[in-house]
Amino acid sequence: MRKTTAAGQAPGAEEPPDTGVRMPPEAGDRHRLTALQGLAALSLDAMASVAYGPESIVLVLAAAGAYGLGFTLPVTLAIAALLAVLVASYRQVIAAFPDGGGSYAVAKKHLGRRTSLVAAASLILDYVLNVAVSVTAGVAALTSAFPELYGERVWICLGVLVLVTAVNLRGVVDSAKAFLVPTAVFVGSILAMVVVGLLRDGPVSTASAAGHASALGEGATTVGALLLLKAFAAGCSALTGVEAVANAVPSFRAPAARRAQRTEVALGALLGVMLIGLSVLIGRFHLQPVEGVTVLAQLADASFGHNAAFYVVQFATMVLLALAANTSFAGLPVLMSLLARDNYLPHVFALKADRQVHRHGVVWLAFVSGALLVFSGGDTNTLVPLFAIGVFVGFTICQVGMVRHWFGERPKGWQAKAALNGFGALLTGVSAIVVTATKFTEGAWLIVLALPLIVLAFETIHRAYGQIGERLELGRIPQPPHRSRSLVVVPVSGLSRLTCQALTAARSLGDEVLAVTVTHSGPEDRQAAEALRRDWELWKPGVELIEVSSDTRSLGRPVSAYVRELTQAHPDAQVTVLIPETEPAHLWQRMLQNQRGSVVAHAVRRDTDAVICRLRFRITSDVR
Repeated sequence: MRKTTAAGQAPGAEEPPDTGVRMPPEAGDRHRLTALQGLAALSLDAMASVAYGPESIVLVLAAAGAYGLGFTLPVTLAIAALLAVLVASYRQVIAAFPDGGGSYAVAKKHLGRRTSLVAAASLILDYVLNVAVSVTAGVAALTSAFPELYGERVWICLGVLVLVTAVNLRGVVDSAKAFLVPTAVFVGSILAMVVVGLLRDGPVSTASAAGHASALGEGATTVGALLLLKAFAAGCSALTGVEAVANAVPSFRAPAARRAQRTEVALGALLGVMLIGLSVLIGRFHLQPVEGVTVLAQLADASFGHNAAFYVVQFATMVLLALAANTSFAGLPVLMSLLARDNYLPHVFALKADRQVHRHGVVWLAFVSGALLVFSGGDTNTLVPLFAIGVFVGFTICQVGMVRHWFGERPKGWQAKAALNGFGALLTGVSAIVVTATKFTEGAWLIVLALPLIVLAFETIHRAYGQIGERLELGRIPQPPHRSRSLVVVPVSGLSRLTCQALTAARSLGDEVLAVTVTHSGPEDRQAAEALRRDWELWKPGVELIEVSSDTRSLGRPVSAYVRELTQAHPDAQVTVLIPETEPAHLWQRMLQNQRGSVVAHAVRRDTDAVICRLRFRITSDVR
């Protein structure tokens, strides 16, 4: 959707040229997602969370000993109920806002500009943290299997990030195809483990936990509400990524909304089955958390035994955790493009490459995530406390906005839909408060601080675009164009074919052409200036040569000072500075150039309002 007013124009957008040939409708769909591909491209974050969601619950409940672990399934069922509400709600969001944007789009229409920016900021934080957490978690699984790689974990993290970035720069469909097999292997192995485990009377093997210290707390006979809330908050990390499908609806093939809804339901069903199934196995095998071994590894050991199937689960988990960052690469660039079109981010983020890729958003996400990986030292525990807070803020805002949406539209059955969203808003609002409160001292305060700062940055960018729009009178009918006198200034340093072509181009551009050369006071410089003056008189190009003296060795300032004097002397004239430059045939030869053109262009742009035209004279490869 392209705005035509000052509030929504994106100057410089890379629109394809109109060649007169109309592409068939399905041509663009080649670079868009099917429902199955959407599941691979947009659900990796949510799918991978089954590797640490149940474990987070168990680790919290373990503080109350074996009695506390008995509440693993009830807590998981509460999270699964919240998941069901979220999936049903986001199906409604997809239908109501098929252009994508999720909570940002909902809030912008129904809750006001400032609230929508809070939602967008929370989603941006969550997406960036998801990349860092996913990559570090995947590499942590690798270094657990191969301890000798632990010291190189930061470099391995950056290598995985580069790989995921490169795949996404080829397009969202290519990334979906690349990650479809790992997703299928992971989901299949987890479901197989649940089914096999339910058929067991007891654990087949406990080899993975043997020799490791138990993480159980002292025995307890009661479990307080606060502990249950902390376990619920910890397990809610499994719900991150549920909103990604609603944010990226435009990435699907037509009918995009229907395909996105199918993907959302499939994601919720698979995630719910895996979470509940793993929790049932935890209770069935009376699993106890131990240091240095994940809960998922113990469950695989108990269901399959310590054999090849056990290692398949571990390897699939490691790969999917590392690739779960793809959810952010599929969802965040779309969100950033919407923000850019609304003038809250630089317009460059709204541009698309030929494979329907928001390339600048992908690169920015990779850069910021890489900085986080270096800052955290590749340690998952440093980043996890910051995770999931932003997404629950977005969840809550989205649900409240949808309630307003149904009250305003009032379609058939709107009361039930509004009730669903209202219930979802209540649950996610409580969850957001609980998650923030329980993790505040662990680093969540950084998120609380970062949210208003990001919103402030949005407002600053929007204000700057507003000022530019006012100055350019965007959205208004301008005055009729008129012809004014044109003066073209050509900086020269000697006579050559380049000088001839520059003056020829200048005479075709302007009413009057002035050649300007900068002279210095040194003896050698005076001789060069006299030689140029003499050759110029012999050449007689029909263009006046202006000598501008300079006491220093600078080149740009004297030229810009002359141009400034010229514009003051001729206020009604259009002054253009045409800068001739050579372009060597080989890239390495450009290092041999003196960059005089760049120096002059920078000075003129900084000090004057003159138009700058850089004439490239290409040197073909047969010239040595």
